[in-house]
Amino acid sequence: MAEACVLAQRDAGADAAGVPIARHAVRSLYQELALYPKPGLVSLVDTGSHADMDASTFVRSLFSLRRYFLDIALAGAQDAPFAVLRDLGIEAERRMLLATGGINTHRGAIFSLGMLCAAAGRAGASSRQPAHLRATLVDCWGSALSRHRGPVVSNGALARARHAAPGAREQAAAGFPAIFELALPTLRRTLALGRGLRCARIDTLFTLMAELSDTNVYHRGGAEGARIVRATSLRFLERGGTAAADWEDDAVAAHRLFVSHRLSPGGAADLLAATCFVHSLGSAS
Repeated sequence: MAEACVLAQRDAGADAAGVPIARHAVRSLYQELALYPKPGLVSLVDTGSHADMDASTFVRSLFSLRRYFLDIALAGAQDAPFAVLRDLGIEAERRMLLATGGINTHRGAIFSLGMLCAAAGRAGASSRQPAHLRATLVDCWGSALSRHRGPVVSNGALARARHAAPGAREQAAAGFPAIFELALPTLRRTLALGRGLRCARIDTLFTLMAELSDTNVYHRGGAEGARIVRATSLRFLERGGTAAADWEDDAVAAHRLFVSHRLSPGGAADLLAATCFVHSLGSAS
């Protein structure tokens, strides 16, 4: 991919171990963007429930984050305290907003995927299997994450307060149970059944939508929107997910339903990208 070439050229003098971590992170964001049908979310096919962004906005955003993923991986390798990782994330968000003209495309991914990159850097090239990656994250920064407070005024913070919905901070402090206990086993199960990465990612996304308290959904649709997302996702899974012969028709119907209600499960999308990262990193090590 083009981003890998630029990344390697720019950071040729840096610790070489950080480059593949950053490459996997950027690739995982692109894999999430390219997936379709993806209910309510921006893809290469359409803009989902969004009028202010499209695929090109996401591409500009993920290119702006290449250096961040490398920097935070290297900071993790140096056992940097959480305050350093937080400041890197704040700067990454500034660059993202500059690249997108003020549109929030990857704020959640900057946090979740950034922390996983730091854990991967800290774990070292020989210890990036999922269980060790999770243990490294919790052991090194779990306590600081449990005390961390994000922006006081943000869509996610308002949704958490209004609906008592746990967000990314709670997930990270617990070592991302939604990734390691829910999403990754789903992805592996579909792959083991021979249905390939596209189907595995679709099943994983619907599993996350069915189980996750997604502050993005609560912000846009309130409790009723969250009910629609969960019920629709559970129905898709109960019919067999991508094992059903007409699964694509069901997924497209879910997409149209979410768009009609302006629902966008961005939290599930962020964790899907993070799951792709954990899976690809573990497969490469």
